[in-house]
Amino acid sequence: MATLGSFFMIAGALAFQYIGGLPPCKMCYWQRYPHIIAIGIGALALALSNRALMMAGALAALTTSAIGLYHAGVEKGFWEGPTTCTSQPIGGLTTDELFDQIMSAPVVRCDEIPWEMLGLSMAAWNGVLSFGLFILWCLALRRA
Repeated sequence: MATLGSFFMIAGALAFQYIGGLPPCKMCYWQRYPHIIAIGIGALALALSNRALMMAGALAALTTSAIGLYHAGVEKGFWEGPTTCTSQPIGGLTTDELFDQIMSAPVVRCDEIPWEMLGLSMAAWNGVLSFGLFILWCLALRRA
């Protein structure tokens, strides 16, 4: 179930991107990588019934949960995100430097909320739901 959960989280992210027209920011991509790893780990764990793989799946789910909650904090302004993904000060730049900064700036900023439901952004939902997947991995590990 945890493997399917990660699969559906990736499918949902791709649907928001390609159907909903909401391109991901750098931190959104960071949240996808552990889900992709968890899918691969889950497929191996199902085939091999290996406890170490189950622990790795739980770690992948916990990692994406942490990244999602960190990203949600950046969106809400609780802390700063990476400078390559958020707005930067423009003071002291020449017009050519400013133009270069604008042209090389990421299209999607990590500190803006493009979509939310029930007061939670996509990043926050990923954090919450991925923590649920972490619990599922732990329950599977306990049963093994």
